Amino acid sequence: MALHYNLAKVHAISENDTDFVIEILKLFVREVPKDLVQLKEAINGKNYTNAYSFAHKIKPTLDLMGMHVAFEELVLIEAWAKAEGKTKNIKETYKSVKSQVKEAIKEIKKDFNL
Repeated sequence: MALHYNLAKVHAISENDTDFVIEILKLFVREVPKDLVQLKEAINGKNYTNAYSFAHKIKPTLDLMGMHVAFEELVLIEAWAKAEGKTKNIKETYKSVKSQVKEAIKEIKKDFNL
């Protein structure tokens, strides 16, 4: 039961093609954690260009997965990167995004036997 994600947009663009939905979920489970590692490294290293790039890359995927809070937090990370670190709590924001993605992945793996 999806508590941490919502597949309404995925189903809409897939026209309820189950194989397509499964491929989207596999990509999410495989790629987003890698991108989050890169985002964390960029944040910790104050590499604002890379932080912006990875936040920007992940953001549409979270929107597609119906993860609205994590999506909005990535908007904050993008703003932090554009302002070159003028916000202090960005590491907490990152941790929140990571936690939400982790929970969604755990649920997806259980819900779809991935």
